[in-house]
Amino acid sequence: MLVSARSFDEYRAMFALTDRDLDQRILDCPGGAASFTAEAGRRGVDTVAVDPEYAHHREQLGVLAEREVRHKHADLVREAPNHVWTWFGDPERYTRLRTASARDFTADIAARPDRYVAGSLPHLPFATRSFDLVLSSHLLFSYGARLDEDFHLAALFELARVARREVRLFPVLLHSGTTRYGPLERVRERLAGDGVPSRLERVAYEFQPGGDEMLVLSCAGYRPPVRTGPPGPGDPVAGVVDPVRWRHREGA
Repeated sequence: MLVSARSFDEYRAMFALTDRDLDQRILDCPGGAASFTAEAGRRGVDTVAVDPEYAHHREQLGVLAEREVRHKHADLVREAPNHVWTWFGDPERYTRLRTASARDFTADIAARPDRYVAGSLPHLPFATRSFDLVLSSHLLFSYGARLDEDFHLAALFELARVARREVRLFPVLLHSGTTRYGPLERVRERLAGDGVPSRLERVAYEFQPGGDEMLVLSCAGYRPPVRTGPPGPGDPVAGVVDPVRWRHREGA
């Protein structure tokens, strides 16, 4: 799976984020090497990124992402007709923006390491309803050919568990091509049956042809089941205070 370096502006477009949305506490899952948390922090937004890669080579992650972007530039130029360039303009701007984003991430994870938490789906190290809004891009649905339906359901319920208001997921297409994730409607029915209704919304962003929809989960009425037994890997420990909650906003 690729570790990407998407920018704050790209996130705003992918997830149709408004200024009101940015007044909320936000989780980016998985954060990868995106610069969303970095730029959001400079704007006073209380944002946390979580990714399994932060447990291993977090200091090198941005550099690796930058190298990957540059390495694949020739392929991107060759495959340009297979993409929609309305948002990026052309392959050169795509590479320039992704490179700048990777560098911004590298600087921010060094300056504010507590904003980048190691963790992975379907067990996140956060208490229930820790965030107002959860954003998740290019993992669920994108890798539907590799991650089975049970994993998707477990991951989606986990995202809903840590969200007070909404979870937004983009895109709903498989990683390669223009095919929508096959079990999407069945997954939505299962979520709705357990108190997590959802809707599809079109956004002003498209790179994969036809990939201009996000799935929005409404979590305000969701009551996750109480977990029994000892905590599993990545499970939050009862009674532990979130170590980064509001810290950035207080520091600003």
